[in-house]
Amino acid sequence: MSAHKPTIVLVHGAFADASSWNGVVDKLLAHDYPVIAVANPLRGLTTDAEYVRQIVMSVEGPVVLVGHSYGGSVISNAAKGLPEVKALVFVAAFLPEEGESAVTLSGKFPGSTLGDTLRPVPVTLPDGKQVMDLYIEQAAFHKQFAADVREDTAAVMAAAQRPVAEVALAEGASAPAWRDIPSWVLVADEDRNIPAQVQSYMAERAGASVMKVSASHAVSVSRPGDVARLINEAAQATA
Repeated sequence: MSAHKPTIVLVHGAFADASSWNGVVDKLLAHDYPVIAVANPLRGLTTDAEYVRQIVMSVEGPVVLVGHSYGGSVISNAAKGLPEVKALVFVAAFLPEEGESAVTLSGKFPGSTLGDTLRPVPVTLPDGKQVMDLYIEQAAFHKQFAADVREDTAAVMAAAQRPVAEVALAEGASAPAWRDIPSWVLVADEDRNIPAQVQSYMAERAGASVMKVSASHAVSVSRPGDVARLINEAAQATA
């Protein structure tokens, strides 16, 4: 790996896992970037961000921090005050202002159909605490989350999806790192989870550089080349 290239830290969002970055990872590795695809806990915004923050702090040298979907909220919280994070890349993701949650932002403009596809599952943790985990119904997953992904691939993604704790999507963000760190945004025009209008609104508010693509919410799976190109652009611009 090149000593002159930043480490790319990838943070997945809800209803996905680190393997959702596999196509992007392949392309980044081919260009000699060190890469870490984090297993985002999806338990709560503050705790998820602290987990990612500790991983970033363990990396030697500069970092480009990338978040998909809810992972955007996580990286914006996690990177605050970390000088080693040179760029933030938001992939069909949330860029919350302080106090905003994923739930409030996704409903800011019409178009999200996620709510009607969710299956809540109550879970009691070993410490006795009860939480509500959310899944996308498997029968709805392809159309809702990954409409431009092959049907057989989407079926595997649906079966393997990681649930998100309901409280994580409702928790307000802390002061955003995108106010201090150069940011890039990929807007997925055919996203049914976070409407493109919401993504564009957040990108403009943040003064971010924007790439628009015709893709579903699962753009890291369907368009890994575009995602990798935007990450490379951010890395080169902040080198």
